[in-house]
Amino acid sequence: MPDPTTQANYLQVYTTHIDFDWTLDFANQIVEGAATHTLLAQEDGVDKVIFDTSDLEIRKVLVEEHPVEFTLGAKHEVMGSALRIPLPRETKAGTRVKITVFYRTTQDSTALQWLAKEQTQGKQFPYLFSQCQPIYARALAPLQDTPSLKITYTATVASALPVLLSAIRVSPPTDGPAHDGKIIGKDVVNYVYKQPVGIPSYLIAIASGNLRYKPFPEIEGKDWKSGVWAEPELLDACYWEFSEDTGRFLAKEEDIVGPYKFGVYDVLVLPPSFPYGGMENACLSFLTPTLLAGDRTLVDVVIHELTHSWFGNGITHKEATHFWLNEGWTTYIERLLQQFLHSPAERGFQYVIGSSALYEALGNYVDRPKYQRLVIDFEPGEDPDDAYSSIPYEKGSNFLLYLEKKLGGLDVFLPYIRDYVATFQGKSITTWDWKAHLYDYFERHGGREKLDALNTVDWDAWFYGEGMKLPVEPSYDTTLAESAYSLAALWDASRSIADVAKLDFAASDVTNYNSNQKIVFLERLATYTSLPSTHIKHLGEIYDVATSTNAEIRLRFYNVALKDPKSSAALDFTDHALKWVTGRDGTGVIKGRMKFCRPTFRAASRVDSALAKGYFMQSKKEFHPIARKLIEKVRRKCSHLLGSSY
Repeated sequence: MPDPTTQANYLQVYTTHIDFDWTLDFANQIVEGAATHTLLAQEDGVDKVIFDTSDLEIRKVLVEEHPVEFTLGAKHEVMGSALRIPLPRETKAGTRVKITVFYRTTQDSTALQWLAKEQTQGKQFPYLFSQCQPIYARALAPLQDTPSLKITYTATVASALPVLLSAIRVSPPTDGPAHDGKIIGKDVVNYVYKQPVGIPSYLIAIASGNLRYKPFPEIEGKDWKSGVWAEPELLDACYWEFSEDTGRFLAKEEDIVGPYKFGVYDVLVLPPSFPYGGMENACLSFLTPTLLAGDRTLVDVVIHELTHSWFGNGITHKEATHFWLNEGWTTYIERLLQQFLHSPAERGFQYVIGSSALYEALGNYVDRPKYQRLVIDFEPGEDPDDAYSSIPYEKGSNFLLYLEKKLGGLDVFLPYIRDYVATFQGKSITTWDWKAHLYDYFERHGGREKLDALNTVDWDAWFYGEGMKLPVEPSYDTTLAESAYSLAALWDASRSIADVAKLDFAASDVTNYNSNQKIVFLERLATYTSLPSTHIKHLGEIYDVATSTNAEIRLRFYNVALKDPKSSAALDFTDHALKWVTGRDGTGVIKGRMKFCRPTFRAASRVDSALAKGYFMQSKKEFHPIARKLIEKVRRKCSHLLGSSY
């Protein structure tokens, strides 16, 4: 069956390669140019190709260099407008056809965010970045926007500001002068890139701004290169945060799962409106600036993004229904890497941290239990972003951990992982492809004993189970969490003491905690009945968690403070939280990462919907279009639940 999120006829004829020729127009906030597709027909007599588009202005189409008439369908709210282009009558299976579409984006593009210079770190030049996952590449270019296809691409981009793409730079050289030595913001330079490895359309990415590069130390025996891009004002801080670990993470991952295929692994630290923690764009992971904690405690996001080079970018889910294959596998391997780099206790600790996000996400979908599933059968035209949460990450990784233990532990499971990667690298697959390979592998490497173990798995419960519990209760190594658990229990037991001056707590309680232990402490505390408001205020002050510059800690504190929406603590801290998330706290920096902005607006709206609405409307345009869309859905849901004008 075709991907339900696309209108393209990719089962009849599909793109194998695209050549992009773009000009960036910062004044009008558009990308203008052409996309030349090399198509391969899959059947005789196919008479047209259908591309996905969304809010694109199509200007002209050439088929084998000859102008043709085309039709652009009505806009579907989720899937956009189908672009139908006639093919030559003699097209047969195996025929290759070249089609060039001349077009430009519009300011309604969901894939692109154009930032004014005031929204950047340096405040001298504007900025552009894309976000094409899950189905927004169609708002950047006309194409068959489905992860079922793997395409290669080249691009020539004319711009007055430095340009980065999810590909290998051909010219000007990365290690040369910025902007090829020309005047940034004035002189136009042609940037040329190539992506020789087939990737799904959602990994096509572009960024442009006042960007600089700093290479990471080379790893002996490795021929791939790695480094960091950022605005010059942040470059040194970004280099310090990521230079020590990125190369060794990537090298260790190769030891575990096999060679890195993309040649270059760079990271780009984006402005704060970027809606995710990271995005695994090929050759160039996009990262949120909220990772700049100053202590390297949040660099595990880099492990996650580079792991996608194998699980997602290499082995890709065939459609949104099987998205867990990307994120579940990546999260599982990311945590396995923690064990090899640090200890089994560190691996278990990451699962402890993730469990809180899992149960929160399951709770958010109690009214839409379909999205609590691991395998989600999307209807044609259903928005996959409606199901975006921690569930595919956490439920998927717990499922793989369960299988690892059931099949005999890491000594048995690691060789299987390598075989899985070797078998499917470069392909798009379904859950059923994965399951068939799992059975086949363990039939060949274990026989009846392993097949009997697999046959005891309740597959339907894992794939289609709903509700607030996993099919099998997980057990983790909680060594690193025990101290945090104990401290949370002491706070819970202290609620009977009305006078906070008599509480036996001090800043020294958490002096030896790293950031992750503070997070686990706050997450554990949030599982108890809400503390008295005086306790919450005292907690925020003595541990500095109410003013922490670490966004992960700050979010967890607000989860505690706003848990009881009728408490005086919630009333006091709602304005506090809204100022923080919208940058009205004196920093001028919004928390555009959806991990932070969505739950903060959700919690604040339960306390004071009018206040939350006011803050959102003031800062609405500063959030990325994807985040904006999903926060709007939170607003509508809250309006329904609260019966307010919100």
